[in-house]
Amino acid sequence: MTIKTNGNQRPTETKPKAEVKPTTKPIAAPKADILKPQTIANITKEIDALWQAVSQQHKLITELQETLARKRRPPSSNGKVKVKDKKTGKIYPSKNNAYQTLLRAGELKELVDKGVFGDVPEKNNFGWYQLVRELPDRFEEINPEASSEEKSNSDVAGKPVPQTK
Repeated sequence: MTIKTNGNQRPTETKPKAEVKPTTKPIAAPKADILKPQTIANITKEIDALWQAVSQQHKLITELQETLARKRRPPSSNGKVKVKDKKTGKIYPSKNNAYQTLLRAGELKELVDKGVFGDVPEKNNFGWYQLVRELPDRFEEINPEASSEEKSNSDVAGKPVPQTK
């Protein structure tokens, strides 16, 4: 027996637990009559069964992919505003693209030298806003709604459809 104390409480006596010995059963060897000898015919049957299972899985995967493809929505515009450069007439797909393209072309060298775009202008994700602040009359934003209305007012050949009242 051991005496155990717990803080300011009265010491208690504990009895050691009896050891439990695990009982093991010997593992029986497999019976000889359960195992069948491997023959070429048995192996061929197993291979054929596995091949059929794989081809069924392949068909199922193909069907699922086709179903998903039918359910997907067609790609749509993410609503980015296109930007037209009034000086050159070039249209950029996004505000940041206009800033980055003009920066790489060297057209913003004077503004970069002034430090308008910060220490590292290439990493400035908001350079477009400083660019518009410095050159307010140079750029025009083209909204996607306006371009879609123009497309809907023309037929497939690109000729305008006459408006009826």
